[in-house]
Amino acid sequence: MGNKEDIAVTALDVANYFIFRSHQENKVITNKKLQKLLYYAQAWHMVLRKKPLFPDDIEAWVHGPAVRAVYDKYKNFGFSGISEQVEADGLDKLPAKDLLEEVWRVYGKFDADYLEELTHNEEPWLSARSGLDAHIASNNVIDRAVMERYYSDKLTRARSK
Repeated sequence: MGNKEDIAVTALDVANYFIFRSHQENKVITNKKLQKLLYYAQAWHMVLRKKPLFPDDIEAWVHGPAVRAVYDKYKNFGFSGISEQVEADGLDKLPAKDLLEEVWRVYGKFDADYLEELTHNEEPWLSARSGLDAHIASNNVIDRAVMERYYSDKLTRARSK
């Protein structure tokens, strides 16, 4: 699972990066979309860098993967765009900024509903919610090992085409 003490970045730090990027491009980013970007950043960081990007657990909520601390910080925006301004200070010091930029490029163009549907059809979220009805609330943690294996397999398949 990785040692939480050796990770200096939190999910909120990564969230700030995505909020900043969305504001730079005048794109709307909702809490729901932000949650999915965090999920994909964590997943691809584990595949490509062999360790978690941030120590926060990602839970398998009804609307897809979610980091509770980030959700709580931005829940007052509901399904509206996050209008809170984020300072650029410190964002350039984030590790794996190139990876975050790639996650933004690949997934940032999609809306929250599309990203929710995408995660709902992938093994890590499905596995964490195994046996639960689609509308039943859950705080089950998405297993990082399952995430890493699933996206590693996805990368291997893509490279072999």
